[in-house]
Amino acid sequence: MKECMLFIKDWETDPNEVKSVFEHFKTVLESFEGADVSFNARPNVSYSLRGACPEHERDLFVMVDVVDDDPAERWLSVCFYDDQITDADDIGDWVPEGLNGSDARCFDVSTSDKDLVAYTEARIREAWQAARGA
Repeated sequence: MKECMLFIKDWETDPNEVKSVFEHFKTVLESFEGADVSFNARPNVSYSLRGACPEHERDLFVMVDVVDDDPAERWLSVCFYDDQITDADDIGDWVPEGLNGSDARCFDVSTSDKDLVAYTEARIREAWQAARGA
């Protein structure tokens, strides 16, 4: 995760105020006992935090992407397997075969809106519980 920390440190331009949201979601993922959290950098495409549950057959339960097609206007795309979360408020976008060939539900977080952040965090927690079989 050293590469992730360097990415955060070097992230200076943040007009959408999503850097703090990314850091918050990272802290949430790291709080899950037994979760594997990894970072994948693809400059000018995305920087991804991936949360995995080692006991689950799927290789991840959430992917938190910093979309980097315009580094001056970064935003987050938080994606889950559609069958591991609920979306009662219908905020997420359904993406057929959008996550490792399975249907996904993705949430665009383009601001630090506290309600959207809380709703998305609740989905992260829900996906973790589903992956653990709880």
